[in-house]
Amino acid sequence: MAVQTQLYAVPAIEKKESKNKNEVEKESIFETKSLNLWYGETQALKNIDLKIPEKSITAIIGPSGCGKSTFIKTLNRMVELIPSVQTKGDIHYKGSNILSKDYSAEALRTDVGMVFQKPNPFPKSIYDNVAYGPRIHGIKKKSILDDIVEKSLKDAFIWDEVKDRLKENAFGLSGGQQQRLCIARCLAIEPEVILMDEPTSALDPISTTKVEELIQSLKKQYSIVIVTHNMQQAARISDQTAFFLNGEVVEFGKTDELFTEPKDSRTMDYINGRFG
Repeated sequence: MAVQTQLYAVPAIEKKESKNKNEVEKESIFETKSLNLWYGETQALKNIDLKIPEKSITAIIGPSGCGKSTFIKTLNRMVELIPSVQTKGDIHYKGSNILSKDYSAEALRTDVGMVFQKPNPFPKSIYDNVAYGPRIHGIKKKSILDDIVEKSLKDAFIWDEVKDRLKENAFGLSGGQQQRLCIARCLAIEPEVILMDEPTSALDPISTTKVEELIQSLKKQYSIVIVTHNMQQAARISDQTAFFLNGEVVEFGKTDELFTEPKDSRTMDYINGRFG
């Protein structure tokens, strides 16, 4: 990406009071240890040691090509679908190493859902998009599916907009509605973690605001990891932020502290727009 000539203002964040030292920190839902990844001969991730807290929002920021999307795709092993990929190190999910040979990728992806950059509804009805996952998992009874579809659409802040259109093709929805439908489809299989790869980059400002409000509401029930190129978005919605650069984690900490008092000069340079 070309170097930007205009500097961004550091996002204004109200400084929160520090936690009492005796207050128990949240448990980690994911922990990576010495995680390295190559695409063929090119190393994309370098010695990633990162603990991702449960029931919170973790933002991953950094310039294009720094390893952000690659990293979150390791967390549900989607990156393995690329033939040239080689991975070394450990990724612990709820205490178990998901890179071990006996860990089921299918079971992992049930627990760890993903929402992509561009909305990708199936060419089916709104109802069938949400019911797809539960059906794959063996739920056939219509009354149960009806309840799952309604709850998922409500949890995704879109039920009132589509409740009278459930039989219509999902492609008839706006871009922002399609993205919330994709989130509802993810929620329908009751994951514990939701990975989001720049979920608002293709949306208009109003739709972006709705999705951000949705993401913040979901952290009460889910652990969320979001890749975003928008530093203001990271500042608005995340509890902690990791800054990636050239495949490495330069800095990781509470979002308000990282944006107002970064410990590494490269972090300050990036959030001020001096490169990226």
